[in-house]
Amino acid sequence: MRYQGKITTWKDDKGFGFITQNGDGKQIFVHVKALTNRTWRPVGNETVTYEVTTDDQGRLRAIQVVYTDEQTEAIYSAQEKVGLATVVATVFFVLLITLAAMGRLPVFLSAFYLGASLLTYVVYKADKQAAQNGTWRTSESTLHLLALLGGWCGALIAQQSLRHKSKKEEFLLVFWITVILNCGVLGWLLTPHGSETLNSFLPAALR
Repeated sequence: MRYQGKITTWKDDKGFGFITQNGDGKQIFVHVKALTNRTWRPVGNETVTYEVTTDDQGRLRAIQVVYTDEQTEAIYSAQEKVGLATVVATVFFVLLITLAAMGRLPVFLSAFYLGASLLTYVVYKADKQAAQNGTWRTSESTLHLLALLGGWCGALIAQQSLRHKSKKEEFLLVFWITVILNCGVLGWLLTPHGSETLNSFLPAALR
């Protein structure tokens, strides 16, 4: 017999979670090996169908776990968004490297943006795990500051791949404002005055 429910708890670092069964709210243990489609790891709130068995200690556990058709469509849509975010980030970094090779921007800026993006992604992931575990969260102002300082590419990929902070309209509005401001400053650095101002603050080795 197949049941339907939602993966309401998921610990990706340990590879397991719990399904809340529709109707009676029963908590069913689920291991990553029980998923029939492992190309998309759960993050929580996925609707699934499954069969139930018991382990050696008599505890209920889900097997043959399948994403519902509606959930599969949502996953495909999310994968497309991840792909688009990755393309945007790749194009941006290629542009940075090209401008550095042309002598329009200091070489260190590419490394700075990459480092900022990696850091921002890690912070988003930690905040996602904190939200799932009910522990200390990173403030939204900190996430926006990281994006403003150059980590917006990492934030964009994290929002889509982790499905974190990707639906809250107020947050996304401020996020895109930080992206525009950051790109605006970068554009100003390409002007003679901006380039001169930046070089005045940099040691010779970084120019």
